[in-house]
Amino acid sequence: MLWLIDAFEAVRDFMGLGGPVLLAIAFTIFVMWALIVERLVFFRTGMKAMSRDIYEQWETRPERRSWNAEQIRELMISRFSLETNKGISMIQTLVALCPLFGLLGTVTGMIKVFEVMAVSGSGNVRAMAAGVSQATVPTMAGMVGALSGVLLVTILSRRAAREVQFLEDSLTMDH
Repeated sequence: MLWLIDAFEAVRDFMGLGGPVLLAIAFTIFVMWALIVERLVFFRTGMKAMSRDIYEQWETRPERRSWNAEQIRELMISRFSLETNKGISMIQTLVALCPLFGLLGTVTGMIKVFEVMAVSGSGNVRAMAAGVSQATVPTMAGMVGALSGVLLVTILSRRAAREVQFLEDSLTMDH
């Protein structure tokens, strides 16, 4: 239980170093990872069941060569594609926001440094250090968040496209 208290204090101290922008970065990363986990769970469970249901629906159709059948097939594939790609564009947006919030943290930290320099001159190094850490910590946190999300959003996007293509190929028009 002591390790949990130590971990909480370490996170609290880290958040204090970065200033208020670090809270926005932490929230963005949390939402991004919640969406990533949701998509991973969907790919493991819901997508397979949905693909199987669509395939069974298509295979039980008595005719599959008419224009109507082709339109129904396109509708099934489109619904599957929408469901498979749901949330991926939001994850991509959150990945892009992380470094922007980091840059905002850099700017606000540097403003703090310049305020200290204006009030007390460049001789007060201790006061300037707080502004420098407030400038660098959010930048680092934003980049780490973006890098962790870029890899997974690429994997998710490719998997979604591959699954849609596989379903499209498996729904044959001949009977």
